[in-house]
Amino acid sequence: MTTNDPYFIDFPARIRAVQAEMARDGIDVYLGSRLRTLSWTSDAFCPWRSYIVIPADGLPTLYTFVIDAARVQDDSWLDEDHVLGFAPMGGQDQIDLIATKIAESLPGGRGRVGVEAGMSNYLPEGNLTHYEYQAFSAALPDAELVNALDIIDRVSVIKDAGTINRFREASRMVDVGHQAVWEALCSGNKTVSETEIAGLAAYAMRKAGSEWEWSFTGGNEIASGYRTGLAGGACTPASRRRTAPGEPLMVDLHAMFKLCLGDHSHNYLLAPATPRQRWHAQNFVDLVTLCLQTYRAGVSPSSLADEMMLFCEERGFAEYMVPGFEHGIGMLGDEWRIGRNDGPFPYWTNPDHIYQPNEMLICAIQYACPEENIGFRYENPILILPDGCEAMSKFSLAIEEV
Repeated sequence: MTTNDPYFIDFPARIRAVQAEMARDGIDVYLGSRLRTLSWTSDAFCPWRSYIVIPADGLPTLYTFVIDAARVQDDSWLDEDHVLGFAPMGGQDQIDLIATKIAESLPGGRGRVGVEAGMSNYLPEGNLTHYEYQAFSAALPDAELVNALDIIDRVSVIKDAGTINRFREASRMVDVGHQAVWEALCSGNKTVSETEIAGLAAYAMRKAGSEWEWSFTGGNEIASGYRTGLAGGACTPASRRRTAPGEPLMVDLHAMFKLCLGDHSHNYLLAPATPRQRWHAQNFVDLVTLCLQTYRAGVSPSSLADEMMLFCEERGFAEYMVPGFEHGIGMLGDEWRIGRNDGPFPYWTNPDHIYQPNEMLICAIQYACPEENIGFRYENPILILPDGCEAMSKFSLAIEEV
């Protein structure tokens, strides 16, 4: 890509930003192992166990399982000398190869190696395992391994123009999927399986250019009937259950464009709807509308949640709400945590993190009333602006009776 491309990202500048933070923190070499780190630094999808070694100066070197190394190099901005494969052969396993590379980058083999250690509720996070930590420590006896994952988090929290445009395009693809589902539901077919709905949406988004239904919660998430009201309501892989008149339906679609992710949930009432169902639906639409009007630079997760829950209490539906209104997201692998690891609960969102212009997050709202077999979900990537936010998906917020 050229600098005139709307999706251009200056990856060498990203590496220099990491190296500047390494120098500030006294880190001689950075060993990245998290999926978010690999995506953000290499611009390539690394589904196999992978690592990136960032020296104090110069280009990083990415290591992935040998069967995928050629494809990763083809996708990445890095050249073939800086994307290498590891394999279970003498001297070619990941510990030997990477330890040798790190030692070459340390003055006299001594220094501080920043690693990514911690925990997450996101399964494919990629933190260094206990075994890996022990093995690298043994292979680098004159080096000190220190936890430095906050470096990547603090340099990646503000999104550049190319990344923002990638999100916009991924969200456009999600809207194409929603349109296909809406048209199918309006065609008069009163019963269709959740898996069929997921497939219809996936086909439409793929035709629009989506590279992956990226969600680790089962691709596109579809819930009908009582499944929409499951407590928490935040993970519903499509089942073989068929829709039926008089039920709610939640359609949560995911697309990927150049490692940036579209994620949007749309809700329906399958006619005939009851007055009580319409009451729940209006509560939810009004809450989402208020939430999107409230997001802006200067607010925090806790201040926004307090304001939203007060609204829920005044309207009489607070008991149905999950009291959280966001999760973090960026390039592939950047899930759940907002901002940096500087809050009261290690490796979780800091509830008092102050949003800044050009941060991005998922506005995520779950409404669940399991005793009435109804619930709704809203997810949408938003760009924080000085005086508001930009919702990436433009699909209708209304809960339609189909």
